[in-house]
Amino acid sequence: MTLKIHIDESVPPYEQVRAQISEQARAGVLPVGYRLPTVRGLAESLGLAVNTVAKAYRALETDGVIETRGRNGTFVAAAGSAAEREAASAAQAYAERVRRLGLDEGAALAAVRDALRAAYGEG
Repeated sequence: MTLKIHIDESVPPYEQVRAQISEQARAGVLPVGYRLPTVRGLAESLGLAVNTVAKAYRALETDGVIETRGRNGTFVAAAGSAAEREAASAAQAYAERVRRLGLDEGAALAAVRDALRAAYGEG
Protein backbone atom coordinates (compact mmCIF):
# COMPACT_ATOMS: atom_id res chain seq x y z
CA MET A 1 0.00 0.00 0.00
CA THR A 2 1.68 3.10 -1.29
CA LEU A 3 0.44 6.38 -2.57
CA LYS A 4 0.50 6.51 -6.37
CA ILE A 5 -0.10 9.80 -8.13
CA HIS A 6 0.27 10.49 -11.83
CA ILE A 7 0.25 14.08 -13.07
CA ASP A 8 -0.64 14.94 -16.65
CA GLU A 9 -1.52 18.14 -18.50
CA SER A 10 -5.30 17.70 -18.51
CA VAL A 11 -6.24 19.26 -15.16
CA PRO A 12 -4.47 21.63 -12.75
CA PRO A 13 -1.87 19.61 -10.79
CA TYR A 14 -3.27 20.46 -7.35
CA GLU A 15 -6.66 19.10 -8.44
CA GLN A 16 -5.05 15.89 -9.69
CA VAL A 17 -3.24 15.42 -6.36
CA ARG A 18 -6.44 16.17 -4.44
CA ALA A 19 -8.62 13.89 -6.56
CA GLN A 20 -6.20 10.96 -6.62
CA ILE A 21 -5.55 10.98 -2.87
CA SER A 22 -9.28 11.33 -2.20
CA GLU A 23 -10.12 8.46 -4.56
CA GLN A 24 -7.45 6.19 -3.11
CA ALA A 25 -8.57 6.95 0.45
CA ARG A 26 -12.25 6.35 -0.30
CA ALA A 27 -11.45 3.12 -2.17
CA GLY A 28 -9.40 1.83 0.76
CA VAL A 29 -6.17 1.74 -1.27
CA LEU A 30 -4.88 4.17 1.35
CA PRO A 31 -6.36 2.88 4.61
CA VAL A 32 -7.46 5.04 7.51
CA GLY A 33 -4.36 6.04 9.43
CA TYR A 34 -2.03 5.81 6.43
CA ARG A 35 0.70 8.42 6.83
CA LEU A 36 1.03 10.63 3.77
CA PRO A 37 4.33 12.10 2.64
CA THR A 38 5.15 15.59 3.81
CA VAL A 39 4.04 18.40 1.54
CA ARG A 40 7.65 19.07 0.62
CA GLY A 41 8.42 15.38 0.10
CA LEU A 42 5.44 14.79 -2.17
CA ALA A 43 6.12 18.00 -4.11
CA GLU A 44 9.71 16.90 -4.72
CA SER A 45 8.74 13.37 -5.79
CA LEU A 46 6.11 14.69 -8.24
CA GLY A 47 8.18 17.61 -9.51
CA LEU A 48 5.57 20.11 -8.32
CA ALA A 49 5.78 23.34 -6.37
CA VAL A 50 5.37 23.00 -2.61
CA ASN A 51 2.42 25.42 -2.72
CA THR A 52 0.65 23.18 -5.25
CA VAL A 53 0.76 20.17 -2.93
CA ALA A 54 -0.06 22.34 0.10
CA LYS A 55 -3.20 23.59 -1.68
CA ALA A 56 -4.26 19.99 -2.40
CA TYR A 57 -3.64 18.94 1.22
CA ARG A 58 -5.67 21.92 2.50
CA ALA A 59 -8.58 20.98 0.24
CA LEU A 60 -8.37 17.33 1.37
CA GLU A 61 -8.33 18.40 5.00
CA THR A 62 -11.35 20.66 4.43
CA ASP A 63 -13.13 17.70 2.80
CA GLY A 64 -12.31 15.48 5.81
CA VAL A 65 -10.24 13.05 3.74
CA ILE A 66 -7.00 13.71 5.60
CA GLU A 67 -6.05 15.11 8.98
CA THR A 68 -2.88 16.85 10.03
CA ARG A 69 -1.57 15.97 13.45
CA GLY A 70 0.98 18.73 13.85
CA ARG A 71 4.54 17.49 13.78
CA ASN A 72 3.37 13.88 13.74
CA GLY A 73 2.35 14.20 10.11
CA THR A 74 -0.64 14.00 7.82
CA PHE A 75 -2.83 10.91 7.79
CA VAL A 76 -5.82 9.50 5.95
CA ALA A 77 -8.85 10.26 8.12
CA ALA A 78 -11.90 8.12 8.68
CA ALA A 79 -13.57 10.21 6.01
CA GLY A 80 -16.02 7.88 4.36
CA SER A 81 -18.91 8.39 6.72
CA ALA A 82 -18.17 12.11 7.19
CA ALA A 83 -17.97 12.62 3.43
CA GLU A 84 -21.18 10.68 2.89
CA ARG A 85 -22.98 12.73 5.56
CA GLU A 86 -21.80 15.96 3.96
CA ALA A 87 -22.88 14.77 0.51
CA ALA A 88 -26.29 13.75 1.85
CA SER A 89 -26.69 17.15 3.49
CA ALA A 90 -25.74 18.92 0.26
CA ALA A 91 -28.14 16.71 -1.71
CA GLN A 92 -30.97 17.51 0.71
CA ALA A 93 -30.31 21.25 0.39
CA TYR A 94 -30.21 20.92 -3.40
CA ALA A 95 -33.48 18.97 -3.47
CA GLU A 96 -35.20 21.61 -1.37
CA ARG A 97 -33.80 24.39 -3.56
CA VAL A 98 -34.92 22.85 -6.88
CA ARG A 99 -38.36 22.17 -5.43
CA ARG A 100 -38.66 25.86 -4.47
CA LEU A 101 -37.52 26.79 -7.99
CA GLY A 102 -40.27 24.63 -9.42
CA LEU A 103 -38.03 22.20 -11.30
CA ASP A 104 -39.22 18.66 -11.83
CA GLU A 105 -37.11 15.64 -10.92
CA GLY A 106 -35.86 15.14 -14.49
CA ALA A 107 -34.57 18.71 -14.77
CA ALA A 108 -33.00 18.54 -11.31
CA LEU A 109 -31.21 15.27 -12.10
CA ALA A 110 -30.05 16.60 -15.48
CA ALA A 111 -28.50 19.61 -13.73
CA VAL A 112 -26.68 17.30 -11.31
CA ARG A 113 -25.39 15.09 -14.14
CA ASP A 114 -24.11 18.15 -16.01
CA ALA A 115 -22.42 19.50 -12.89
CA LEU A 116 -20.79 16.14 -12.12
CA ARG A 117 -19.53 15.79 -15.70
CA ALA A 118 -18.02 19.27 -15.47
CA ALA A 119 -16.50 18.58 -12.04
CA TYR A 120 -14.93 15.32 -13.18
CA GLY A 121 -13.74 16.76 -16.49
CA GLU A 122 -16.01 14.67 -18.67
CA GLY A 123 -17.77 17.43 -20.49
